[in-house]
Amino acid sequence: MWQQLLIWLKHLSFLVKKEFLTIFSDPANRVILFVPALLQALLFGYAATYDVNHVDYAILDQSNGQVSHELISKLDGSGIFKRVATLEYTGQIKQVIDSRQALVVITIPSDFESKLNNNQSSPVQVIVDGRNSSTAVVVGSYLNKIIGQFNQQKFNSALPISLETRTWYNPNQESRWSLMPSLIAALSMMQTLLLSALSVAREREQGTFDQLLVTPYTPLQIMIGKALPPIFVGLMQSTIILLIILFWFKIPMNGSIGLLYFGLLSFNVAVVGVGLSISALSLNMQQAMLFTFLLIMPLILLSGLLTPVENMPEALQIATYANPLRFGINLVQRVYLEGAGFAQVKFNFIPMIILGLVTLPLAAWLFRNRLS
Repeated sequence: MWQQLLIWLKHLSFLVKKEFLTIFSDPANRVILFVPALLQALLFGYAATYDVNHVDYAILDQSNGQVSHELISKLDGSGIFKRVATLEYTGQIKQVIDSRQALVVITIPSDFESKLNNNQSSPVQVIVDGRNSSTAVVVGSYLNKIIGQFNQQKFNSALPISLETRTWYNPNQESRWSLMPSLIAALSMMQTLLLSALSVAREREQGTFDQLLVTPYTPLQIMIGKALPPIFVGLMQSTIILLIILFWFKIPMNGSIGLLYFGLLSFNVAVVGVGLSISALSLNMQQAMLFTFLLIMPLILLSGLLTPVENMPEALQIATYANPLRFGINLVQRVYLEGAGFAQVKFNFIPMIILGLVTLPLAAWLFRNRLS
């Protein structure tokens, strides 16, 4: 029995070695597998963020008094708002916004100072370019905060009940903190799915798949031999992204590295199962790539990466249970940011394990029964 197991493992090692040679023998492949993950992680970290660090604004000061000048100085000195235009009449507002010269136009009315001197509240009009709604919301919150601080310092207008807000797991409220850990699963999934989807399709196109079927290897050995290299590549890509998040963007990790990698392993097994099923169904590499690219976007949209799953229609929420990326992202975020333990994230493993148990045997069966 032990001798048969050793022979079985020896045969499997030959298949795994063959797959690794196929993947890494071409120098271009080695670059494509790891450099894009590095560049995409850096790009998302700097470009794909909802934080607003620079806002061009225009001011229309119809009051032209001391208080209005102090308020404008407060905005100019915030480090976020940069005045690009000083308007003279209301007709210029539309032109400034339409031309995107300014994201915000602030209008201080002529009776601004007189009302304040009479202990009355005076409104300040804020017009924000809403073509980018996310940025508009953030800019509005920044203005509320700055004007609130100005009121406190200038007029000492404290309310009898004050609110103190604390943000858990992201104290600085940086969108990068919530986005970047999700990329540990999302970015590695794209290439892992494509790599596994091309494995059998490549051999069909080259005419070597039929030769593989007549060897003494069982469908299980073929499936495992083709699954292990993409899983390894996926874990390597996740590691690259993790190191960038930890040491380049300095986002602290609060959870267990062992639990994180156990979750990533389960996630990659499910993704590779989907990819191998696509590969077994495809007659050539072109079909495999087409099916993969058609699948990637729905997986991302239904993962909760861009919008919460709870905000989706009920039918789509049910569909997300077949999406390993949903549970991979949720697990990574909770372990990385919250420091969640296995008891808190254990239910994320169930859909990923079920998906792997369904897709991997399906791929093994298709290896034998889906002949060109």
